[in-house]
Amino acid sequence: MGGDLFGGDVPEAQRSSTAAPVPLAERLRPRSLDDVVGQDHLTGPDGTIGRMVAAGQLSSIILWGPPGTGKTTIARLLAEAVGMRFAPLSAVFSGVADLRQAFADAEKMAAAGKRTLLFVDEIHRFNRAQQDGFLPYVERGTVVLVGATTENPSFALNAALLSRAQVLVLERLDEAALARLVERAETETGRPLPVTGDARTALIASADGDGRFLLNQVETLFAAAIDTPLDPAELAQFLHRRMPVYDKDRDGHYNLISALHKALRGSDPQAALYYMARMLVAGEEPLYLLRRLVRFASEDVGLADPQAIVQCLAAKDAYQFLGSPEGELAIVQACLYLATAPKSNAAYAAQKAAFASARDTGSLAPPANILNAPTKLMKDLGYGAGYEYDHDAPEGFSGADYWPEGMGAQTYYRPTDRGFEKRIAERIAWWDEQRQARGNG
Repeated sequence: MGGDLFGGDVPEAQRSSTAAPVPLAERLRPRSLDDVVGQDHLTGPDGTIGRMVAAGQLSSIILWGPPGTGKTTIARLLAEAVGMRFAPLSAVFSGVADLRQAFADAEKMAAAGKRTLLFVDEIHRFNRAQQDGFLPYVERGTVVLVGATTENPSFALNAALLSRAQVLVLERLDEAALARLVERAETETGRPLPVTGDARTALIASADGDGRFLLNQVETLFAAAIDTPLDPAELAQFLHRRMPVYDKDRDGHYNLISALHKALRGSDPQAALYYMARMLVAGEEPLYLLRRLVRFASEDVGLADPQAIVQCLAAKDAYQFLGSPEGELAIVQACLYLATAPKSNAAYAAQKAAFASARDTGSLAPPANILNAPTKLMKDLGYGAGYEYDHDAPEGFSGADYWPEGMGAQTYYRPTDRGFEKRIAERIAWWDEQRQARGNG
């Protein structure tokens, strides 16, 4: 089973005198909840987990957080703190037979007076039917379920399972928490890390909140014969560069595209460029970003700047023509254009209102005077009778009523006073005045 920074069983072979040394991350695994770093909002005396332990009563929980933040360790220490049996499973390596065995073992232990904390790592990897299989055992109290996931539980877990478990969010480890891990590693090994102060800061920053990754890098440094402390440039050459944590079809993907969209809407070109860069550097498909920019141009800029969508489609053509990395500059240009353009969601609001009206009014026929009459029968029925050709009317505007009989004029599109829409609003106001004057308002 895959443990996290603070968890995982130590195989028997590693405990023998002839086995390979125990990894540093395992040697530093906390022995109590007080030793867990970076999650005081949960494990502290006022946190949810701290209160559960103080009461001696656990309920089923889902631990949601990035890799290397202590999910496995917290689950193990929870079981120890309240005297429960700890039974770990990994959804990556376990199947139906393993689940059945885990539940059978838990029932036997319950009969002997010992409750079981069933820890399921990567619980989102179980399919919906397998997740449903937990429900009767959780409801009967056969097990207290503690699931761990790096994915958003709202999308990855069944609603029925979520209704029976409390979701607790673990935070990525901040700089202070990571620094404490390095200090513990130095105490454990009895020597300082062979890096300069600036390199130490760079090393902590490179961990991106992942304590396990940081300790693995620290162990690599301790294992090497380094006589002179490394500076940041030498450290970068010595260690492999860590790629950003980013799943293109998972939660990180949606969080960043949401942040990009909000920064564009808030007219912050600097933040918008940052989030776009985050996605491109992490390997996001550029055409996906371009599709989102085109959508933004319609939804959040609209007719306040009709050139916005033209710029985005031009950027798409430029990227397809040039490819990466040259074509990515065109994406940057489109991003900056959108961030600095006047904003209006009037077209977006108009679409929703018009679609709702169309669904509500069903099959109302347009007025007969604006219907074509290609046959004699249709002319006899009055199709097209009395139609006023606007180009022949004074100022090119007839002011006719185009709404179905029995349905009054509606207002779906309300242009703002920003950008080009201010001119559109002036035109609409003039047309409305002319209709009023002709008695069709």
